Amino acid sequence: MGGQDILAVMPTGAGKSICYQIPAMLLPGMTLVISPLISLMKDQVNALRTAGCPAAFLNSSLTPAEYARTVAEIRGGEVKLLYIAPERLQRANLPMPDENDTPPLVVIDEAHCVSQWGHDFRTSYLEIAGFIDSIVGLRPITAAFTATATPKVKEDIERLLCLREPVSISTGFDRPNLYFEVRKPGNKKAALLEYVGEQKNLSGIVYCATRKAVDETYELLSRNGFAATRYHAGLEDGARRKNQDDFLYDRKTVMIATNAFGMGIDKSNVGYVVHYNMPKNIESYYQEAGRAGRDGSNADCILLYSGQDVRINDYLISGSDENGECDPELLAHNRELLRQMTFYATGNECLRRRLLSYFGEESPKSYCGNCSNCLTEYEEADVTLEARKIISCVYRLKQRDRAFGKTMICDILRGSKGEKIKRFGLDTLSVWGIMAETKSPRIRAIIDFMIDDGCLESEGSEYPVVVLGHGCEEILKEERRLHMKLPRERMPETAKGKPHEKAVSGGDPAYKVVETFSHGQDMPEETDIDRGLFDELKELRKRIAMKETVPAYIVFSDATLRDMCRRKPESLTQLAEVKGVGSVKLEKYGETFLSVIRGYRPP
Repeated sequence: MGGQDILAVMPTGAGKSICYQIPAMLLPGMTLVISPLISLMKDQVNALRTAGCPAAFLNSSLTPAEYARTVAEIRGGEVKLLYIAPERLQRANLPMPDENDTPPLVVIDEAHCVSQWGHDFRTSYLEIAGFIDSIVGLRPITAAFTATATPKVKEDIERLLCLREPVSISTGFDRPNLYFEVRKPGNKKAALLEYVGEQKNLSGIVYCATRKAVDETYELLSRNGFAATRYHAGLEDGARRKNQDDFLYDRKTVMIATNAFGMGIDKSNVGYVVHYNMPKNIESYYQEAGRAGRDGSNADCILLYSGQDVRINDYLISGSDENGECDPELLAHNRELLRQMTFYATGNECLRRRLLSYFGEESPKSYCGNCSNCLTEYEEADVTLEARKIISCVYRLKQRDRAFGKTMICDILRGSKGEKIKRFGLDTLSVWGIMAETKSPRIRAIIDFMIDDGCLESEGSEYPVVVLGHGCEEILKEERRLHMKLPRERMPETAKGKPHEKAVSGGDPAYKVVETFSHGQDMPEETDIDRGLFDELKELRKRIAMKETVPAYIVFSDATLRDMCRRKPESLTQLAEVKGVGSVKLEKYGETFLSVIRGYRPP
């Protein structure tokens, strides 16, 4: 409102939209909002109109009649916010209320798309600065918003969008309501079925790395009776739209999708996000995981990790561009991002702390109390002897001009008699079988830690191998000792008697972790509400949403309904104090919801 450009980095659910929607209502003229996805435009405009704000969008989803009607509304001065795709900016016939008008404010949502160093680069974003520069008359205020941006990406946003001495704001990346967990199941399919089964009828998203994995996971959940749907670029446009609407309108509770789904999806009642495969980088992971708990409710972010995920992702980022070439610098950058993501999945430090650190934000605490690593019972272990044995194995393989991955190194050290071991004569190595009494998960955990430490390195793309790194000689000569946290081999006591905790298994059956209740259980925030009243309010909301053909959360979010249950307002004045009830919705829905609250009788 002071006329300055803005660069704002705010996590999903922190309120980016309201930061430009309110100024748009106050400034004279029509604000342009450049947004990359049709689904986001539709959601935002529906929500704004429900709240009484005159908004519209122009994109390919409109019929010719709808398009003409929207243009007429714009030229009639009836629109304060116009959502538009960056590709459409290249057209000369962008309508304005008056041909001499210029937008007072141009907003670039998902601004990280302008940077090739970000996780979702789009060439159309490079044209935005030229479009703004071509506007005749007073240059509009330019505001760039994104949920995830490293310092390097922030520099690109400012430079490539030609922001003028912008006010730069980072509100912090922490989402305290999100629970983060990494699981390493031996059987991902069984682990997914068990987890989704625990969530009952909550809305959730399951992300997969490939279209094939999406299709297979969709079939798996559907066969087992779950109300699932799917989304990926291989589906017909009509099928994608239908499936997305089924999820947004709560006709289906589980969406299985590639990363083609979801950037900017404004569904507030997503109770969990499961990554069936590890993403290529932390930016993608955090933005996708951040689609859970947008209304502030507790939500789960679960990563099902396996070593195969690393190989799949390295293969995906190694693909050539449309000219059959691959930028070596960009490839090296993307591989480093994958390395950081792998450290997140295999490390044992606080997961929240690791995420925040990646984005340049130091956490004041090393223990968040709301991630699987913080809630796992660890012991500090001196693993110098085991590390020396592992280094010796890698060194002996190097002497034979061979290098293998972590699985083969584990097999050698444990004394496997497998066919491949015998074929390469690896059972003749002096290190064969010297860790026969150590379980494979422990050896792999130590190898991962050593790679993170740098005394070992992982090389190669499709089939990465382990090689010696810097500092390995110091460990061999016992000039440096190696200490790490390892899960206790024994199963600790469960959290019996603690009202909001339970014991659940980790990837290795040798240990257990204690975690907060998942959303399928009674959660702290819901123990103080009447579930019967909550269900009746949800049913009323569903009927209104169907009548108005909007998703239920656009009428009122789950968080708003829970607040109604807590307060049990008896008048419009009291209802106006409920979180998420503005003046327009109060007038539109107030008496209807009050009638249900007044007439409710507990069973």
